Amino acid sequence: MPLDAVNPATGETLRTYDEMTPQQTAAAIDEAHAAWKSWRKAPFSERARPMKKAAGILRERKDEFAKLMALEMGKPLKQGIAEVEKCALGCDYYAEHAEAHLAPEIVKTEAAKSYVAFEPLGVVLAVMPWNFPFWQVFRFAAPALMAGNAGVLKHASNVPGCAIAIEEVFVQAGFPKGVFRTLLVGSRQVKAVIDHAYVSAVTLTGSTPAGKAVAAQAGAALKKTVLELGGSDPYLVLEDADLEYAVNTCATSRLINSGQSCVNAKRFIIVEPLVGAFTEKLVAAMKTRRMGDPLVEGTDVGPQARPDLRDELHKQVVDSVAKGAKLLLGGEIPPGKGSFYPPTVLAGVKPGMPAYDEELFGPVASIFAARDEADAVRIANDSIFGLGAAVFTKDVARGERVARELEAGCTFVNTLVASDPRLPFGGIKESGYGRELGTYGIKEFVNMKTVYIK
Repeated sequence: MPLDAVNPATGETLRTYDEMTPQQTAAAIDEAHAAWKSWRKAPFSERARPMKKAAGILRERKDEFAKLMALEMGKPLKQGIAEVEKCALGCDYYAEHAEAHLAPEIVKTEAAKSYVAFEPLGVVLAVMPWNFPFWQVFRFAAPALMAGNAGVLKHASNVPGCAIAIEEVFVQAGFPKGVFRTLLVGSRQVKAVIDHAYVSAVTLTGSTPAGKAVAAQAGAALKKTVLELGGSDPYLVLEDADLEYAVNTCATSRLINSGQSCVNAKRFIIVEPLVGAFTEKLVAAMKTRRMGDPLVEGTDVGPQARPDLRDELHKQVVDSVAKGAKLLLGGEIPPGKGSFYPPTVLAGVKPGMPAYDEELFGPVASIFAARDEADAVRIANDSIFGLGAAVFTKDVARGERVARELEAGCTFVNTLVASDPRLPFGGIKESGYGRELGTYGIKEFVNMKTVYIK
């Protein structure tokens, strides 16, 4: 099947790409494996040179790549530029720190010498989403390649231009031919790619259903997996929080990437004394965010990436309101072209509503009232997801204590949840398993080999 790149702001088909045949896909994996045989032996200094060059290329071409993201999935330009800059930062980080992260670890035993060595596994398949079409790929590729692996990318079908551009960056940077390959394939070919004898491991960022399907396929083939899946991040605002700061941070987090991020703030859990004031100020803050063409400077909220995603989000809002949630802002599909959905605020959210039980992947804020701190923690943890969480309070020690009580892979105090190349990132429960980034991320796709010398 052809892969269509469609501008979600206009509905216009930008370009149609031919899907690779199964034979072409298999040949690309074979090429990646052949390249890996030499790449795995390259010293870290040799791997670091093209990785640093990739960082420079990203910075040089950031405006071009930001426009590409705006056209293919609707990301506002200023956010696209920031995304490309973050990719460059990730490349620099692993070029500089991979060797230290993977240094052999001496373990004292009865042996004359015993240690743990970290060696590359082989070809790693990345099944990546459209919402951060550059960052999601580079946060896998930078550590995987610096660890000595090769990579093959199955990107989301609606961002084929981004997928091709990313391979071009690695080629232009001087990586050996085949060490990183883009596979222009649809989801139907994923199982065959996983089953390919030269694919050693799989990483996926995407929806929970997609993660379960890939995990089952990889498990049947005994392939290692790392999954970063959906999230419904709670932001707890305690009674002693700086209200203005908390509101502005919450509104900003909710609308990053037009609300289409696994670690957007989604559930705002407010302790009773502040519920009324927080709600009023959040509605006012969301009203100020400008929705429109992502190519126009000053746009805060672009279109949703596809019409079906926008329509599913709207259904969740409508169903929540039908079950008793109060619609305070937005909640209506605007007329005209494009997959736009306005900043929306729901209050009075209760169990049994989609806004309580499901992930709302778009610019919809759900407000929950909590009796006290303990009730706020209870509501936060009453979720199938466990990716990120944040808590706002002027008492930093209290914030840290509450953060440790929240069931999530990443907890932040007095700031929004975000990934950082220096820190591990990932979730628990139906938000997935395994970690990306930091020293733990680069060690996900290595053989932790025990070496014991008598």
